[in-house]
Amino acid sequence: MTLLIVNTLSAADEAARAAIEELTAAVQDYKVINTEGLRISPCVGCNACWLVTPGLCAIKDDYEDILKDYLQYDAVVYIAGTALGFVDHRMKNVIDRILPLVTMLTYIVDGQMRHVMRYEKDFKCGLLYAGSADKPYLDRWLGRVAINMGGQSLGAYPIESVKEVLACIS
Repeated sequence: MTLLIVNTLSAADEAARAAIEELTAAVQDYKVINTEGLRISPCVGCNACWLVTPGLCAIKDDYEDILKDYLQYDAVVYIAGTALGFVDHRMKNVIDRILPLVTMLTYIVDGQMRHVMRYEKDFKCGLLYAGSADKPYLDRWLGRVAINMGGQSLGAYPIESVKEVLACIS
């Protein structure tokens, strides 16, 4: 199993460092991306990644390399802060910018609309969050993100529960 870790907390955050250490000790092939200091703009909903330059985001910032990394690893674990019981704006920007990996074409599966995937990729994602959050809501949200990406959720867990995510990866 190869693992991409996308950390939107400070690289100096003790809980994030401990989680990253535990995650990287459990897998041999991994990459850690600390987004602190990276320029990641929010999605503007221009649809250029679907219509004008398929698979390429029109926003030219530091996210382009992260987008490419999604295709190189078996699973991604996001490490995020929280705000108002949900992931904070930094993680929301990271997740929203995944759109170039899907097409604007949709189809119905089990009575629900799904995007046609641009790449053959079994997208697996987990979330470790620091702070106070509505875990059932985050689980449902991450599950929906994964389904819309043609993959599966590994679940959303408090940052101290790294072992829970690792159990899903192995």
